[in-house]
Amino acid sequence: MADRKAIPNATKLRLFAAASGHCQRPECLDALFPAEMGGDKHIAEMAHVIPHGDAGPRHEERPAENFDVDAFENLILLCPTCHTKVDKDPEAYPRNTLLDWKANHLARLALKQGIKAYGDREQARAAIADILAENRAIWERFAPEDGSEFEYNPEAGAAAAWDQRVRSVILPNHFRALAIIKANLGLATEDERRAFAEYQEHVRGLSERHVCGIPGRAILFPSSMEDMFA
Repeated sequence: MADRKAIPNATKLRLFAAASGHCQRPECLDALFPAEMGGDKHIAEMAHVIPHGDAGPRHEERPAENFDVDAFENLILLCPTCHTKVDKDPEAYPRNTLLDWKANHLARLALKQGIKAYGDREQARAAIADILAENRAIWERFAPEDGSEFEYNPEAGAAAAWDQRVRSVILPNHFRALAIIKANLGLATEDERRAFAEYQEHVRGLSERHVCGIPGRAILFPSSMEDMFA
């Protein structure tokens, strides 16, 4: 059998973004950066819906030719326990079930976390205010002093505390804030929608660097987000 190719970083990033840091099995939805591990390391596993080869779980459900096994559409992000469950009992977890988990994950996660659409801007602002305040306080305490001129180096000692806070607090906070804002975009002005688009890119950059390990320049939090729903 030919050697498997590594999953591209862009695909990994899409998976983590789509999962918002939580296992995509509806009965689980556990955090993939567990607090009991300090929130510093993730336990996520990229599970293939349809496997490589002709002997793995759900192999008989393989679509017709030109099917890319390592494509985003054929991968789901699970905790180790759920990954084992779905592969040990493929009849109980067929392809359509796993794809349904993935397609409806954010809605189920939002329901579990109490995220909802609010009746006015004041309520929406209250829902994100503490999140933004906590992230800002961590930024002021731990972020690199050079700001946008900072060249990210994961090996540098100064980056260690910042890395830990990003993975354990800042990114989970961002994922929750993104979900809240998406649920309430109907209350946003055009300027706030543009700020939100920049914010999503900021979170993407943090995920790319601190989850996927892709080095690059710092991507600053858009200051206009501070006034979201204010």
